[in-house]
Amino acid sequence: MPEIMKIRVAQNLNPLDYAIWSILEAQVNAEAHNSVESLKQAITEAFENLDQGMINRAIDDWPRRLDAVIALNGGQFE
Repeated sequence: MPEIMKIRVAQNLNPLDYAIWSILEAQVNAEAHNSVESLKQAITEAFENLDQGMINRAIDDWPRRLDAVIALNGGQFE
């Protein structure tokens, strides 16, 4: 499998990539940060405030996503 395909498959099967990073990014970037310390604090708070139900749903969705990757022979999907 070409390296680029491995990356795509990994993104399709990694709950952080398909469910969580976009939420964290939106929360962290909701306000401008004037320092690295401010950005670090926002990232820490966003992680601490992640909804456990959302995390559970992302993990519960994993078998369906695995089936989709297999059906597409490792291809990308959304």
